[in-house]
Amino acid sequence: MNIGANIQDLKANLPEGVTLVAVSKTKPVETLMEAYEAGQRIFGENKVQEMVGKWEQMPKDIEWHMIGHLQRNKVKYMASFVRLIHGVDSLRLLEEIEKQAAKHQRVIDCLLQIRIAKEETKFGLTPELAEELLQSEALSNMQHVRIVGLMGMATFTDDRQQLQEEFEGLAALFEKWKATYELKQLSMGMSADYKQAIVCGSNMVRVGSAIFGARNYS
Repeated sequence: MNIGANIQDLKANLPEGVTLVAVSKTKPVETLMEAYEAGQRIFGENKVQEMVGKWEQMPKDIEWHMIGHLQRNKVKYMASFVRLIHGVDSLRLLEEIEKQAAKHQRVIDCLLQIRIAKEETKFGLTPELAEELLQSEALSNMQHVRIVGLMGMATFTDDRQQLQEEFEGLAALFEKWKATYELKQLSMGMSADYKQAIVCGSNMVRVGSAIFGARNYS
């Protein structure tokens, strides 16, 4: 597995303006360093503890993105360094991020996770609840969080038509809201479907196995 070559191939084929998040969950630091040496600086993890361990060991010019479901009691462990939290799905979580970011006197960028998949297991807000949150007084009073975009996880399926509908739905929401709420990032698409997500308007893709190979679950 030539990780450096995979990174370079991916970057060469991504349209301008699309950000590559290398999904490094379950992979050891040595493997991440191969990607780092090939020029990758943005890594996505889905477990806070694992991300903290890697942050401690790796170069400090890396942007760490939290891409998994985030429990409120874990925010404090990464509040000093996390660059972007992809999966914000409640006001209570935002309030905790605000509280912990304030302790470190920094602003943490966040994406609202919108539920686009047909599967019941996926987290996320309905469009109605998301807009309510964006318009809320609670959010306008926060000084240490900034909502910079939307994120969605498509259904795990080979049905391209279904994926198209899910991606297009989220992209339409992003287009509708981006001027009003100053949104910049639309994070959708993973290894199996990122090309389709980009065609639908994604400007941030979360790619793991296409860079690092299959996930280690041991």
